[in-house]
Amino acid sequence: MKKIIIISSIVAVAALIVAGYFFTKEKYQVPQWKISKLDTGNVVVTVTATGAINPVTTVQVGAQVSGIVTKLYVDFDSVVRKNQVIAKLDTTLLYLNVLSSRAAVEKARANVNLTKLQFERIDTLFRARVESKNSYDLAYENYHASIADEHAAEARLANDRTNLRYATILAPCNGTVISRNVDVGQTVISSFNAPQLFTIATDLSTMQDMADVDEADIGQVHNGQEATFTVDAYPYDVFTGQVVQIRLNPVNIQNVNNYVVVINVENKDFRLLPGLTATTNIKTAQHLHVKKVLANAIHFTPPADYLKFVKFPDATLAGILQHKVPGNEIPKPGNECYVWVKKGDALTPVKVTAGLFDGSFIEISGDINVGDDVITGIGTNTQAVSGTANNPFMPKMKPATNKK
Repeated sequence: MKKIIIISSIVAVAALIVAGYFFTKEKYQVPQWKISKLDTGNVVVTVTATGAINPVTTVQVGAQVSGIVTKLYVDFDSVVRKNQVIAKLDTTLLYLNVLSSRAAVEKARANVNLTKLQFERIDTLFRARVESKNSYDLAYENYHASIADEHAAEARLANDRTNLRYATILAPCNGTVISRNVDVGQTVISSFNAPQLFTIATDLSTMQDMADVDEADIGQVHNGQEATFTVDAYPYDVFTGQVVQIRLNPVNIQNVNNYVVVINVENKDFRLLPGLTATTNIKTAQHLHVKKVLANAIHFTPPADYLKFVKFPDATLAGILQHKVPGNEIPKPGNECYVWVKKGDALTPVKVTAGLFDGSFIEISGDINVGDDVITGIGTNTQAVSGTANNPFMPKMKPATNKK
């Protein structure tokens, strides 16, 4: 009996020791992985810019003469035709100038007739050797000078008549008035620069998005590329256009050089108005129906304590770290890097080739399948696991089977 009690005590103590060992053994906290499913889709690279909507061609209508605006025949948004009267200036002084010039022409003509008669008389006397050569030359000079004065007077008359016509402002082209800068009664003074009275847009059915592209992105933009943009007036509508010009004159905005990229867009319904602010995306490259994953995946490397826990081979890890992409960089298309794929409870590195990056997703190709769980980071919650985790590089043991 005593022997049985001793044996039972020994077994109980051993059980307590074993239980204490398992309960006191330190447990490794396996991170909760952030997983992104490898998917297929389109990867489109775009350059984002802000611009303004403007008509393709605008014409500034000015006044070549000074005067008071007496009549306006058009207003904002008026549709005009070429040579249509759109405004008139006061013509009182201009008409008086015409009358004065006309009188000057008549006087000059009378003087021509007088000097002509004098010259003819002196010429007759000179041929009869009655008048001297000096008198003849003087009469000849007076006659031709009066002819020149007549021509000058006629030119002044033509100039004043032209100025009188300029008091009637005509539309230089077909289009729509988008700006009117004067009112009736306002004095227009024409000096070195013609005052601007109206701005006419020739055709509002085609508009231009004048996008300011940063100098860091301008190298990716070329004529013929497709562009899309939105405006605050229609936040749910996307407008499509095409790059037609890259202006070489840089514009400095907050110490950064920007280049104006001109994008033509159809405006058949006339919804796009001059001056609207556009948020523009210029499509610089695209690959369709390719494998893609969140870009965080190419920057991820499991923490060192996890790699130590799974006994990850140091030599293999060294080769992987040589292809590690820093978190602030995106690999050049064609470069190789690694992503970590969750297979069961273990993480396996897979070498892939990087492609296009659209700002969120990156194109990858390699020995990886659609639907694979690609690790993009570590979550906040953890899962307690004791013992040894599976090592993807350790040989797999076949489960034991009971033989009957």
